[in-house]
Amino acid sequence: MIQLPTRQVHLDFHTSELIPDIGKDFDKAQWQAALRAGHINSITVFAKCHHSWSYYPTRIGQPHPHLQRNLLKEQIDAAHEIGVRAPIYYTVGWSAADAEHHPEWVARNKDGSISCFNYDVHAAPSDPKPIISWKNLCPSGAYKELILAQTREICELFEVDGFFYDICFREPCYCPNCLAGMRAEGLDPDNDVDAARYNTLKWQRLTAECNAIVHAAWPQATVFYNGSASQYHSEWHIGDTHFELEDLPTTWGGYDKFPIRARYFANTGKSYLAMSGKFHTNWGEFGGFKDREAIKFEAACMIAYGARCSFGDQLHPNGVMDKATYENIGHAYAYVEQIEEYGLDGRPCANLGLFLSGSEPDDQGVANMLMENQIDFELVMPGADVARFDALVLPGAAFLDDATAARVSAFARAGGAVLVLGESGLTRDRAANRATFALNVGAEYVGPSAYRIDYLVVSAALSADLPASPFLNYTAAFKARLVDAELLAAIHEPYFDRTYAQYCSHQNTPYRAEPAAHPGAWRTGNLVYLPHRLGEMYYHHGAKVHRQLFLNALRLIYTRRTVETRLPSAGRVALTHQPDRRRYVAHLMYAPPLQRGRCLVIEDMPPLYDVAVRLNVPQVISRAYLAPDKTELPLVDGAQAVVPQVIGHQAVVFEYE
Repeated sequence: MIQLPTRQVHLDFHTSELIPDIGKDFDKAQWQAALRAGHINSITVFAKCHHSWSYYPTRIGQPHPHLQRNLLKEQIDAAHEIGVRAPIYYTVGWSAADAEHHPEWVARNKDGSISCFNYDVHAAPSDPKPIISWKNLCPSGAYKELILAQTREICELFEVDGFFYDICFREPCYCPNCLAGMRAEGLDPDNDVDAARYNTLKWQRLTAECNAIVHAAWPQATVFYNGSASQYHSEWHIGDTHFELEDLPTTWGGYDKFPIRARYFANTGKSYLAMSGKFHTNWGEFGGFKDREAIKFEAACMIAYGARCSFGDQLHPNGVMDKATYENIGHAYAYVEQIEEYGLDGRPCANLGLFLSGSEPDDQGVANMLMENQIDFELVMPGADVARFDALVLPGAAFLDDATAARVSAFARAGGAVLVLGESGLTRDRAANRATFALNVGAEYVGPSAYRIDYLVVSAALSADLPASPFLNYTAAFKARLVDAELLAAIHEPYFDRTYAQYCSHQNTPYRAEPAAHPGAWRTGNLVYLPHRLGEMYYHHGAKVHRQLFLNALRLIYTRRTVETRLPSAGRVALTHQPDRRRYVAHLMYAPPLQRGRCLVIEDMPPLYDVAVRLNVPQVISRAYLAPDKTELPLVDGAQAVVPQVIGHQAVVFEYE
């Protein structure tokens, strides 16, 4: 496995041709001072940007018209002189001047129109331009040849630590090159599945050709194609030597998007880093600053989930590094230097396995409910052995194939606990065009609900901290008939769906007093079924009753967590096992993000006191202490320690003989 540097900056340099004196004030000493202040050991520098300009005297591409020096070489040399790695950035999918000068290189939609990202092709020149707005380019034909030729040129001119190819794996393209390519492969451009298949082949071939060029010249160079790091598209991972998980939590999905991705990529066998930004909002924000304590907290969370760290910056066109930015990053990375050994190169070790269903709202919603209750989990990888888990969660959308269903069934027969949500227990009988249960769940599938919403009344077994009266579900459960199962909750249907012809009050129709014939939850042996898609509902609506229902159901069958602690709902715990060091490390994290305008902001770090942490692991714990200061903690009942104070992040080390 390639071991990446631990403290990186991704230095954007997308610079307009309308700005003069590009890189004029670059100074090696000032550059190196900034890297030292930032405690940085890797910095990504630019060969070609989204404006199409190159920052060295290229013979293949187009140098920035106002660049009078070999800026890329000077940056690489200055970094290498102080032992800092300098991978090279190259844009692929967005390249503005190329799109204007070569409209035949622009990707096309199925109807033949220009493919764009947040870009209005009909806008007047004086109209305001939205943020992050570009025409999409297709890496085929002459444009692909340009990419390959310039990659070869860069490898000849520079000492290459790595390549970062940006804006990759976009939607299928229907330009003349791609239409001809599909037909040559025997694929039908009118068939969306065929078009997607060709798109994957096109990108896989590009990555293979780029990698061949890079590694022929620089065998140890890393290569990453940004856009490939999706937990739902493993076919995109083939060209990557490692992964960079680009998550800007302030504006791109929040602070809970990263952990589930980290849990996936921890199991790929490749090194991975997390990428956030120094900005208040996102990329391209000159003069924007995230609070330094927020950067520190984000960096600590990256380490807690086993990821190396990367923060985005954007260099001023004059080439001068911003001192305040590198002081802020340095504040975070100085802490990372102290704790990185307690998070990296270990293994997640939770005894609860969560499947990915392929539906992000279902998967992320379930992960959020777990994290908000400090229930650590691992993702179940395709084909992986599930026997090491105590319990499995199937998160809501239908995804079971025959092989996966057989694995889950065997797990349950062997005594493993299974919690199934929504349609995840179903498979589709295509011949009969109806759903059936893929698992033995003690029930028969009847059909979809007759209504869009419904209500639930739980039994005593699920009643903890839930109302005794019917509570609303924003999406109705399907209908089933119990055969060999214990009823745990009853459905109450509405009088009717809300339409213009029939409605009641402002929002949803009230419930009928009598329960419906189909169940709202049931248990058979060590399997509990909740037929509502609670993860999806929680992802969209965030109702505590749905989270509590999920937790109550899980607790019926899963009672012994690998790591146990109790924090407020914004608190997180991640446990890593470092067997070569004979220790476990529990990372406690607490910094509540607040919605302010369009951003999630971390500002307050309220302390938590006397936080108990217990491990349930096979080894005999011999010692507990805080990292990095190694303050000893008394052990209670063998494997429990009490942490006096948590401010933002605290690593707790449990050693065993």
